[in-house]
Amino acid sequence: MFDRQQTGRAGEDRACSYLESVGHRILERNWRGGHLEIDIITLAGDGVHFVEVKTRTAPVQAAPEENVGPVKQRKITAAALRYLNTRGRDLGDDVEAFFDVVSVVFDGDKATIDYFPSAWVPMYV
Repeated sequence: MFDRQQTGRAGEDRACSYLESVGHRILERNWRGGHLEIDIITLAGDGVHFVEVKTRTAPVQAAPEENVGPVKQRKITAAALRYLNTRGRDLGDDVEAFFDVVSVVFDGDKATIDYFPSAWVPMYV
């Protein structure tokens, strides 16, 4: 069985494959700006997506996406602002930002992937 780190990495791999299958281009994985991190950053037709991946192994007590609460949202938003301030000009002047969650639940060899686009709108920009 995978340890927690391997499970998380496998979940991110599955999330990237899924996002690519729906038209996203992966720009970054595990992007760090100081102590802040974003799991996946993608570019799609509608803008740049900052994606938090939550991976669990069945049975789960709560839906993984429920673990992206207000504190985590603020951290990801701060990281996204840092990313846009350092690399955003490469994306264009009018790029729209979205904050998404991908939930991956492994049950043996099977993985269930749920995508929550625009999972939250930041309170500040």
